[in-house]
Amino acid sequence: MNDWPEGRSDRQGGGGRGGYGRGSGSARPEGARVMPHVQRSVPQQQQPGYDDAYGQGGTEPSYDNGYNTGQVYGQPSRGAGGGDGYGPPAGGRSARPAPNWRKRIKWTAITVVTVLVVTSISTYFWADSKLHRDVDLSKVIDRPEAGEGTNYLIVGTDSREGMSDAQKKELHTGSAEGKRTDTMMILHVGDNGDTLVSLPRDSNVTIPSFKGAESGKLYPATGRQTKLNAAYAEDGPELLVRTVESNTGLHIDHYAEIGFGGFASIVDAVGGVEMNLKDGFKDKWSGADFKAGKQTLTGQQALAFVRTRHAFAASDLQRTKNQQAFLAALAHKVASPSTIMNPFKLYPTLGAGLDSLVVDKDMSLWNLASMFMAMKSVSGGDGDGKSMNMPVSGSTGGNLVWDKTKVKQLVDQFNSDEKVTVTSS
Repeated sequence: MNDWPEGRSDRQGGGGRGGYGRGSGSARPEGARVMPHVQRSVPQQQQPGYDDAYGQGGTEPSYDNGYNTGQVYGQPSRGAGGGDGYGPPAGGRSARPAPNWRKRIKWTAITVVTVLVVTSISTYFWADSKLHRDVDLSKVIDRPEAGEGTNYLIVGTDSREGMSDAQKKELHTGSAEGKRTDTMMILHVGDNGDTLVSLPRDSNVTIPSFKGAESGKLYPATGRQTKLNAAYAEDGPELLVRTVESNTGLHIDHYAEIGFGGFASIVDAVGGVEMNLKDGFKDKWSGADFKAGKQTLTGQQALAFVRTRHAFAASDLQRTKNQQAFLAALAHKVASPSTIMNPFKLYPTLGAGLDSLVVDKDMSLWNLASMFMAMKSVSGGDGDGKSMNMPVSGSTGGNLVWDKTKVKQLVDQFNSDEKVTVTSS
């Protein structure tokens, strides 16, 4: 008896209705009726009978029994040993090369360094272009020999240049014409510690011979004595430097000057400066009104703080101490990570400072940075830094007289770059 349904003979003969007879008792998957069947050619000795595929005997070649393996028709089967080159690798995932982290880190580091270098160079040239190098120290005559270390003459003026009437009123500056010096300091930067010496504006000095900064005319010495701040009012920074050098014997290497408006702008740009005041005080002339304790000073308050002298019995001597304390606190704030690492604070601070700073023609940004870093080290005598007033021996006609012996000793220690042992009193 023939076990095959009659549909078999129809298929072989090209007739029939499609490959499986009506009398077939074997259930075939629905997909076999609609998908083309792929027949594999295998060696005769390996061809199983239909008995293997359907559980029935037979001698005819077997169709691929991919139904049992879930194999997709028309796709070569993958062997267990890693495949035949088609489709995904064993395991069902496409192979990806491992990321080269060393290469990624290298290029990230190169990119970061490049950005930092470009930013630093751009910032340097931007800042350098904003410096006002208006003071020509080559016009100063009969100068002492330079010693070891670097000496800066730092000057704060009452210049109201560029200020509106509203700003003058707010800052209590008045409307006086011209410029006078409210603050004068010598900053010595050396290997054995930095020293900041305040020069009281009422210091009694002798005006030496000098060459006019604008006229070039030579003015002989007459022995005329006056207050130190009068030298600046008479012929500007060059005569002030000449007067300081003549009365001390100390060579001044660099000059830096800032006015009222610029000083207040720097303080506001850094978000104010914190001060801890031992005693409160008021002064109607400067607009000062402070209580004792910690407080953050705005630009307006800071200007009032460093200008006040009428509220103190020691007058100008106490004012110079306040100026030293505040400038040290300001330098700390400017050099703090919260300012340096924040471009939204750093650039406004640099801009405010550089826009209002007047320096000598030989002042570089490195010199300026050295000056500010030294200001940090002289914060009330902390660390290796030292701050003091010029030693005074008495007064005459309301002017403070310097102690000549101590001044000479101080200058000698500066010139040889020794640790300063001289005191103010």
